[in-house]
Amino acid sequence: MTESAQARLGRLRHRSMWRGIREMDLILRDFVDHELTGLTAEELDLYEAMLAESDHDLLAWVAGRADPPERYASLIARLRHRAVGLTRPG
Repeated sequence: MTESAQARLGRLRHRSMWRGIREMDLILRDFVDHELTGLTAEELDLYEAMLAESDHDLLAWVAGRADPPERYASLIARLRHRAVGLTRPG
């Protein structure tokens, strides 16, 4: 049975909000609240792959302490843009 688009968005939302590092919970929750439903199928695939990365790596990429892998660069830039006030002052 194929997962419906609605079910996939719900699953990704849940995976985004229960990460383990509180900062990533906040950053990803804000992102999914404002942008998840606007992502294309390809962007959703990339977002899902990114969610498999460690929280420590994700936080370092979003906070600008490390460069993300090229495949995630544009997605991380979007996360970083939304994370003003969460990872750095506004």
